[in-house]
Amino acid sequence: MTDDCLEFDKVHITLHGRTLLHLDARIGPGEVLTVKGPSGSGKSTLLAFAAGFLASSFVASGRILLGGKDITALPAEQRGIGLLFQDPLLFPHLSVAGNLRFGLPRATPDKAARVETALAEIGLTGFGERDPATLSGGQQSRVALMRLLLSAPRAVLLDEPFSNLDTHLRQEMRRLVFGRLREAGLPSLLVTHDTEDADDAGGQVVELSHGGTSRA
Repeated sequence: MTDDCLEFDKVHITLHGRTLLHLDARIGPGEVLTVKGPSGSGKSTLLAFAAGFLASSFVASGRILLGGKDITALPAEQRGIGLLFQDPLLFPHLSVAGNLRFGLPRATPDKAARVETALAEIGLTGFGERDPATLSGGQQSRVALMRLLLSAPRAVLLDEPFSNLDTHLRQEMRRLVFGRLREAGLPSLLVTHDTEDADDAGGQVVELSHGGTSRA
């Protein structure tokens, strides 16, 4: 459980002199801020800025704070922010258990036992030695989520993580993901075009339009 808040303080991003977005927002522990908008409105750009890999063609001002600390200038690997993408992005050369072990901090004691517990938590007991490619889409998504949680992030960025799932799996994964993030007390930023994603996430919703923002 974390008491961190993720804050966007007067974040302003331009591209070739044109304002792409402006955002002021505070995401509390266990809360989700959903950012919606049409293609080109700046959703992915905001996520890239928060993660620490904004392309040099963009000009950004304002601050990103995590737990009250300004992390704007920190490299991505030092921000303590985890990412969950559209695709699970499991390592094909590692087993399911190997993927989960990869998420654990280096100093974690008894990693094997922690991995077994993690597999049980996502309903995949006995799947540790399986090739990730043999798992269903929903199972791969659960492994990706657990790998993220095992890495002990202080905040999470969600890049349309349900868009490649069918309707039933999408509903199941939304319940699992948002439930686990609330349980862990992690402030999260969700980028999506899906209204149901935003509804299930709860919390704040920001609609991006070209050159500005408006709260729903």
